Amino acid sequence: MNFEWLGRQFDNIVFLLGWHVLLAVAPLILGLLIALPLGWWAHRSRRIYPLLVGAAGLLYTVPSLALFVLLPLVLGTKILDPLNIVAALTIYTVALLVRVVADALDAVPEDTVQAAKAMGYRGYQSLLKVELPVGVPVICAGLRVAAVSNVSLVSVAALLGIPQLGSLFTQGFQLRFFTPIIAGIILCVVLAMILDGLIILINRWLTPWTPKVVAS
Repeated sequence: MNFEWLGRQFDNIVFLLGWHVLLAVAPLILGLLIALPLGWWAHRSRRIYPLLVGAAGLLYTVPSLALFVLLPLVLGTKILDPLNIVAALTIYTVALLVRVVADALDAVPEDTVQAAKAMGYRGYQSLLKVELPVGVPVICAGLRVAAVSNVSLVSVAALLGIPQLGSLFTQGFQLRFFTPIIAGIILCVVLAMILDGLIILINRWLTPWTPKVVAS
């Protein structure tokens, strides 16, 4: 590791890290907002479930680089527009979370749903106040996978010239210089761990009734 180089490039690395965070987190939030109603729809309709889940699975198999290149043709954007990356990773996040949300709602005990109805909850009230809160742990587990996946996939956009931590990989490869590559890997791993930890904390905050593990 060349620490002198890291010192000279500190501002640039912080700039790339900021873009990486934005390009990884924005699709995670957008994807969740889109996946929630789609997952609820799949949960409510047994005929729709295999269609939505199957389509989501097919979308997730599309190579990320191919999607990054094709989306500008669909959206009418320039190939270097970060919006392409946000759109592509939102698609991957939705593809991953649709089944997670549907399965989370399916896992809510029927007794709990019936108890909510008996208390006067109807339709969206039962969904927002009972079913979704109970399904939060499962949804957060899916979000953790999506967050780590996004951090990794964003790096591929460096091949298109979009600035983020993946730019350190291409720079190191072109210069045959390992310091930026190692720095990029470490920062990606740390970022993934931070996002994973934040989702765990959010899960605990949203589910205060879950038992806490006490160290002996």
